[in-house]
Amino acid sequence: MNLKAFCTAVLAAWGVVSHAQHTVTIEVTARPDLHANEPFFLTGSFQRWQPAEERWQMKPDENGRYIMKVPGIKPGFLLEFKFTRGSWKTLESTVDGRLESPRTATIRSDTTIKCVIEAWRDDFPLSTASPQVSLLSDSFYIPQLDRYRRIWIYLPKDYATSGKRYPVLYMQDGQDLFDEATSEGRIGPLEWNVDETVDKAARPCIVVAVDHHSDKAGRIKEYYLEGNQDYPEVEGGQYLSFLVNTLKPYIDSHYRTIPDSRHTALAGSSMGGLFTLYSGLRRPDVFGILGVLSPSIWLDYGNIYKEIDRIRKPSEVSRQRYFFYAGGNESRIKPDSSFVRMHDDVSGAMAALKKKVSPEMQVRVNPAGRHGAVYWRMIFPELYTWMSRDW
Repeated sequence: MNLKAFCTAVLAAWGVVSHAQHTVTIEVTARPDLHANEPFFLTGSFQRWQPAEERWQMKPDENGRYIMKVPGIKPGFLLEFKFTRGSWKTLESTVDGRLESPRTATIRSDTTIKCVIEAWRDDFPLSTASPQVSLLSDSFYIPQLDRYRRIWIYLPKDYATSGKRYPVLYMQDGQDLFDEATSEGRIGPLEWNVDETVDKAARPCIVVAVDHHSDKAGRIKEYYLEGNQDYPEVEGGQYLSFLVNTLKPYIDSHYRTIPDSRHTALAGSSMGGLFTLYSGLRRPDVFGILGVLSPSIWLDYGNIYKEIDRIRKPSEVSRQRYFFYAGGNESRIKPDSSFVRMHDDVSGAMAALKKKVSPEMQVRVNPAGRHGAVYWRMIFPELYTWMSRDW
């Protein structure tokens, strides 16, 4: 065989290997007797998380075993999946009724996965919020935007008896933070466990969380501080003004807070993370600690770099503290159709910020992390320990 023919054969063989696909066999070996006569379904990343797709209904074979084959899985694919009885309200749960992260497996060959369904979520109380969580208001007025919004507040366990003053953490996307009953998500409801985390913390604080806009486009518009060709008119400036000039003064006057910037934090994820980053840069006199999780910089048309370049109060920004988080599997498609990795976006913003004013910065990258509440819940305890370090 001549060299050309040999190379052609090698490349052809490599192509066969590189395009090999695997079959994953998923077997449910046990499930609760309750609802045993109802249909149940497999849902996951391989079918875009449709909770009741007929193709993926688990049915017994001739031996009574519940087995589902998932073909066409590429080598190295991170398979994520759950079981439902047809809706997100009927997800599988732990024996004590809590929702957990999806089941996962990185597929490198034909694989069999055996699963036990411990319980179903809808057989337990709907709310998972701790006793420290309550509604500040289900219709708090936002004068800057002439609209109303639900706002949550978490008070430390000893708030009523200690007489102490507390730091305050303000957070975006409030419906996703404390309670499965109100949380939303691409892969079903999953709260961040913010209340459980602060319950256990050595240095507790007050947490104030504002629900996002009920409409997806409305949420994006509220969290953008700079307009672009997709959203030429944005509302992030008014929303930031609401936090600074309306909500924070209300909280400081009605609760025992430590109102200075060193004891006032702001955190958010995705578009809420982008909003948090901008807010820190624009109001360092108010927010001294920023939790910037998976910020949607790829949707920002490079405006964040202009914002960093024109920082208005460099001496105050230099005294701030920033915690950045990104997932290694958070690859995104930018508006110009180019491809970007989340941790590259985060690294770029951090490098620009360091060059301009160099505040304290911490970064965490989860190599397996994707874009979603599963991973923000995982990182939140570390974020909270870090942000409360000096309180």
